[in-house]
Amino acid sequence: MKTRQSGFTLVEIAIVLVIIGLLLGGVLKGQELINSAKVKNLAQDFRTVPLFIYGYQDKFRALPGDDVQASAHVCPSEDNACTTNGKGNGKIDGTWDDEVGDTTPETVLFWQHLRLANLASGPTQTTDAGFLPRNAEGGRLGVQSAGKDAPFGVRGSYAMCSAGIQGKYIRQLDTTLDDGDPTSGSMRAGTGSGTTLTVIDKDNPLDDNTVYVACLGF
Repeated sequence: MKTRQSGFTLVEIAIVLVIIGLLLGGVLKGQELINSAKVKNLAQDFRTVPLFIYGYQDKFRALPGDDVQASAHVCPSEDNACTTNGKGNGKIDGTWDDEVGDTTPETVLFWQHLRLANLASGPTQTTDAGFLPRNAEGGRLGVQSAGKDAPFGVRGSYAMCSAGIQGKYIRQLDTTLDDGDPTSGSMRAGTGSGTTLTVIDKDNPLDDNTVYVACLGF
């Protein structure tokens, strides 16, 4: 007697391959949408902060963080010592990733002044664990005056930096906000922190899986 062998027909195999292809396409498309959403959130930070500054200046004719009359401008009448006044020298002194310390730098006061003025959301007490702002990737957000000490040499009056961003997002972020080249233009990227930063260049090329700091001058 002949033994009857069973198995998949060509039609069945073709159907399985089509289903696998559709699943893979869906996964890849889903990942692309997730990446785009992350870049959109990161880009929104860079678009919003300048509006905060201009809104505060329009309201109080002063620079947040540097406002020499901040207590009078943003503190409620029952608590006229809710914040510290700035120097009033027309600059946001300090570096973008300064920490809260015994002497609060203007780069930290910047966020307190904005929040007390109801221009930005977030804790108003510097002792709050969540006071220092973070981006969608959990990296620090910060602003400082630009000029000769601008991070990565970005041009403009102010520099905003966002840390903890993977290289694959840096490319999309720069394309969204600038010229698509993180080594030039208004937005630049690199590694490091504070004033110790190494900019991306031909000797230090962008890597998709390395975490970077992106700074935008405005």
